[in-house]
Amino acid sequence: MATKTESKRKKGPGRPPKSVGTGVNDMPATDDLVKMFRDMLLIRRFEEKAGQMYGMGQIGGFCHLYIGQEAVVVGLQSASVEGDTVVTSYRDHGHMLACGMEADGVMAELTGREGGYSRGKGGSMHMFSREKNFFGGHGIVGAQVPIGVGLAFSHKYKGQKNVCMTYLGDGAVNQGQVYESFNMAALWDLPCLFIIENNQYGMGTAVTRAAAGRALADRGMAYGIPGKQVDGMDVLAVRAAALEALDHCRSGKGPYILEMKTYRYRGHSMSDPAKYRTREEVDTMRKQHDPIDQLREILQNQNVKDEELKAIDSEVKAIVTDATEFAQTSPEPDASELFTDILLPLPSETTDAVEA
Repeated sequence: MATKTESKRKKGPGRPPKSVGTGVNDMPATDDLVKMFRDMLLIRRFEEKAGQMYGMGQIGGFCHLYIGQEAVVVGLQSASVEGDTVVTSYRDHGHMLACGMEADGVMAELTGREGGYSRGKGGSMHMFSREKNFFGGHGIVGAQVPIGVGLAFSHKYKGQKNVCMTYLGDGAVNQGQVYESFNMAALWDLPCLFIIENNQYGMGTAVTRAAAGRALADRGMAYGIPGKQVDGMDVLAVRAAALEALDHCRSGKGPYILEMKTYRYRGHSMSDPAKYRTREEVDTMRKQHDPIDQLREILQNQNVKDEELKAIDSEVKAIVTDATEFAQTSPEPDASELFTDILLPLPSETTDAVEA
């Protein structure tokens, strides 16, 4: 890859659960906090620009933005180790960036250009990076969950002390394949961390109207899978819960479920006006629970200067600007790309090629 760098409105989601693991003794070093701040800000600025480009017609198809949910993937990735794998659904740009995939390659793929991670053939939902152990966003609701279990099986089979972090949304928790995956992961004690990103609305339906029972974190009880509900708007709470859950999986105790109570500021996709909730609800979440603002306040209390935080914002904006320019100037894929990445060569074909 060529890269550089409801008609009747229901009650809102309310306040997220109380944060866990954010006491003084659990506080990461300032440098780590700054990195998490930068990573969340990069996702926010990237998604804002993607939304603009979609509105200008430069991004086609579907586009599901991650704005508001940044603390989930950043907090989790901050607790991961080299070799851990990630698979998620279609609200996936933030996951790509948090995994270390380059902004220019992601933006180029969104615009269908040759310089994209899938050389312009996958678009928003279907790009991957073996180098960064990111095994894709997936467009079919819940379809990534069995894949995550397969990746976890691979880790165990190879004797690796790694975990597959398998992300799914609240809209996927009632899918049958999800429970088949829970069952298999529990039977074989697979190192799979299931992360339910509960952003309160599956498309336009509030989770309270779609999912019966108690907390989504308890959905694995029938299989003996432990779970925890976490404030997904607090990156430190996410990190603390992630460290605990990942240690559980790595130590051979099998899978774990984390329900991240988070909130998306935009609609389900760019074509969704989100009229099933009030503007007041969204504004309240932005003002009282924004993950970036919360971490900014913590950094300021640790004597990180406003100038440094502004410099980080400037750096991030420059990265997004460069990525946008790269995406706009990268050529469209050649017609021959229609015939690549379709079939693997048969062993006999590989042998013939070597002998030739």
